[in-house]
Amino acid sequence: MRIAFYAPLKPPGHPVPSGDRQMARMLIKALALEGHSVEVVSHLRAFLADNGEARLTNLREEAQAEAERLAACWADGAKPDLWLTYHPYYRAPDLLGPPLATRFGIPYVTIEASYAEKRDRDGWAGAQRFLKSAVERSALNICFTRRDRDGLAMLGPAVRLASIPPFIDVANFSLPPPGRHGGPIRLVAVAMMRKGDKFDSYRMLAAALERLNDVDWHLKVIGDGPLRAQVQSLFQNLSASRLSWAGERGPDRIAAELRDADLYCWPGCGEAYGLAYLEAQAAGIPVVAQKIAGVPEVVRDGETGILTPAGDIAAYAGAIGTLSADRSKLRRLGDEARRFVLGERTLEIAAQRLSALLADIVPSHAS
Repeated sequence: MRIAFYAPLKPPGHPVPSGDRQMARMLIKALALEGHSVEVVSHLRAFLADNGEARLTNLREEAQAEAERLAACWADGAKPDLWLTYHPYYRAPDLLGPPLATRFGIPYVTIEASYAEKRDRDGWAGAQRFLKSAVERSALNICFTRRDRDGLAMLGPAVRLASIPPFIDVANFSLPPPGRHGGPIRLVAVAMMRKGDKFDSYRMLAAALERLNDVDWHLKVIGDGPLRAQVQSLFQNLSASRLSWAGERGPDRIAAELRDADLYCWPGCGEAYGLAYLEAQAAGIPVVAQKIAGVPEVVRDGETGILTPAGDIAAYAGAIGTLSADRSKLRRLGDEARRFVLGERTLEIAAQRLSALLADIVPSHAS
C-alpha cells in the first residue's frame, strides 16, 4: 500500500540524532521490507516549547496551509491508501493527519501516541485536545509500551489499540561478542548530553560510581550535546583515568564500542523505553538501569540485566558492583540478552507484525 508518513515532533531526516528520529527511520524501513511504499509527506515540525499554547495558534495556521498543499498534490487521484503518524503527544500534536484522512476517506493510524490526563492540568489542554481527537478517530493506535497503552485506554473503550514491542535494526550486531578479559570491568553509556532526563541520568550515574571506588571499573561515555561541559563536571570527583569521553559516534561505531564493553550502565530517568538498551543487549552485554517508565519493556530484570528501584542510587551502585564481581553472571546475562534481542526484537519481526496490523485496516492490500 501507499503510506503517507508524518512525524510531528522531528522529521526522520532531522540533523540532531535521537531515539525518536531513529525509530521513525526504522518504521519506514520496516514498512519497505514488507513491500509498502512510504513517503514522508511533510516536514512541518509541530514541537511546542514551554510557551506551547501561544505557539499552537501559529502552528494551526501553518498546518492549514500545509494541508492545502498536500490536498492539491492528491487532487488528481494520487492520494495514499493510509496516513501514519509517528509519536504524537502533548508537545507535538498532529494537526495534519486527521483532517486530511477524513477529507480523502483514508484510514488514519498512530504509532507511539502518548496521553496523560495530568497534562490538561499543566497548561496543555489546548494541545491535548488535538491529541485526544486524533487518537479517538484513529482506525488504530499502535503502542510500544504498556504505559502508553494504558494512557490511551483512559480515553475510552472505543479507542482502538494494538501493541508491538520496541525493536531495533540488528544489522550492525551480526558479529558475536569477543572473549572477555580479566582487567577492569568496562562500563559504557550512550546518550545525548542535554537538559532534563538525560542530565538527570548522568547525575545519577556519576553519584553511583562515586560509591564504587573499591571496584576496578572504567567508563566510556558515547554522546555529545549542548551540556557536555556540565555533564563532565558531574564526574569531577572521579579519577580522570577511569573515564573516556568518546563523543558522538555513528551507528556502526556505536555497535563496535558496545561489543568491546562488559556492562551497559544508564539509569534511564524518564526513559520512554530506550533503543540503546536493545542495542547493548544485541551486542551481548547486560544492562543496569532503573525499573522506571518504559525500561522494563526492553530489559528483562534478572535475565538480561538488573533493574533497580527508581531513584535509589545505592541500589544502582550495588547492581554495578555485583556484576563487576561476578564475571560468570555477567557473561550469562549477556548471552541471554543477545538471544532475547536477536530472537524477539528485530526489525524483520516487527515489520511482519506491523504489516499484518495495517492489512487488517486496508484489507484490499493484504497479501
